Amino acid sequence: MILGVTGHRKVINIEFVKNQIHDILIELKPSEVISGMAQGYDLTVVKECIKLNIPFIAAVPFQGQESIWPKFAQEEYINLIKLAKSIEYVCSPGYAAWKMQRRNEYIVDNCDLLLAYWDKSKFGGTYNCIKYAESVQKDMRFLEINETL
Repeated sequence: MILGVTGHRKVINIEFVKNQIHDILIELKPSEVISGMAQGYDLTVVKECIKLNIPFIAAVPFQGQESIWPKFAQEEYINLIKLAKSIEYVCSPGYAAWKMQRRNEYIVDNCDLLLAYWDKSKFGGTYNCIKYAESVQKDMRFLEINETL
């Protein structure tokens, strides 16, 4: 089973989310995980995959997506992407907002189940990814949001 992931850049209670991801990965035993490699939830999932020896595919919207991130985040991204089973650059290099959605569609189209960290907001990339997944009737599972710190 191939697990795709989508979620917010800002993770409210990181330990709570990490524990959920860990438990779900153990439960589902995916053969691989597809991550969009964005800051926040995507990279948190990747780190749990690495801990559990679950191969992951880096579905990157375009080469250089990390170039405007803070230096420490760029370094983390570079170290993590080196560990990917494969890197799929979904679009040509250069930023464009629509490339993020194209990446989301790639994840949804190539997974069996989408695991989402979503706060129910009706805007942004996570919402757009979930709406696309609904439109193609993709199976989804949602993490619990715990906003206490």
